[in-house]
Parts: sequence; C-alpha cells; structure tokens
Amino acid sequence: MNKKEKAIIYILIRYFVLLVLGIFSSLFYLIFFYLTILPSYFLLKLFYEVSLSGSVLKVAGLEIGIVSACVAGSAYYLLLILNLTTEMTAKQRVFSLFFSLFLLLTVNILRIVLFSALLVEDYAYFDLLHRLFWYFMSISLVVVIWFFTAWLFKIKRIPLYSDLKTLFKR
Repeated sequence: MNKKEKAIIYILIRYFVLLVLGIFSSLFYLIFFYLTILPSYFLLKLFYEVSLSGSVLKVAGLEIGIVSACVAGSAYYLLLILNLTTEMTAKQRVFSLFFSLFLLLTVNILRIVLFSALLVEDYAYFDLLHRLFWYFMSISLVVVIWFFTAWLFKIKRIPLYSDLKTLFKR
C-alpha cells in the first residue's frame, strides 16, 4: 500500500468516526451535562447559597434551568468536526482535541457562573447579554478556540480543504 492509499484510508476512517458520532450526538449532551453543571454548582457555592436538583440550580432563591443549549453539545461536536476533518499527526490530534474540548468546557462553566451571578444580582441587561451570547458568541467562541488550538499545536492544515486536496491530488 502506497502513501496516498494510506492517507485516503486514514481520511475515510476519520470521517466514518465523525459520522457515527454525529448519529449519536446526544452523547455529547449526556457526557458534558454533568461535566458542566457540577463544577458550575461548586463554583457558585463559593459565593451563594446553592442547591442542585436534576438540571435546576437554585441560586440565592432563584431557579436556573440548565437546558441542552447551556451544555453546548453542538459546540463540542463542531470542535470535533474541525479536529477530525483536519490532517495532523496522531499526537497533535489527541492533544489538540482534549485541549480544545477542555477549554470550551472551562469557558462554558465560567459563562454559566457569570450569567447566574448576573441574574442573582438583578443585572439590568441580563436578557440582552444572555441572548447575544446564545445567538452570536457561542459560534464565535468555537472558532476562536479552534484558531487558538491550531496556533498552539502548530496545525498548518485547513479543515476539510486539506483532505479534499489529498483525495484529488494525482
């Protein structure tokens, strides 16, 4: 088997994994739900009286429901797509994937804690900020995390484009 055939097989495996994970994308919400809500609960507990019941945080008497959009499962999947559709070494892939997912998780937890605090403190522009983050900043955040990860791990290829170039190169 020559080098190009190996590269094509590797591409097909990566895209197959991506397809299977896409079919079972609800796993992202299941996995990241507890990884998001429990640290958020413990951080909020440092500043407020907090209780947790299922997906509801009760912070200083206010109930804050953590819905699937708060968990951002699709953002994790988008980072996975960017990672798996980019040609890189196995070491780069593993470390960059864990780094980007961990960074998104950390930022997401801090976002939930910050917005919970803004709600509890009755911040006048809470609804506006919450909607801006929900509709616009979430995708921007994933893009920023991806570019930072690519820079940090010296990933020189472009998602999807580099694979297409490999497939159609003579």
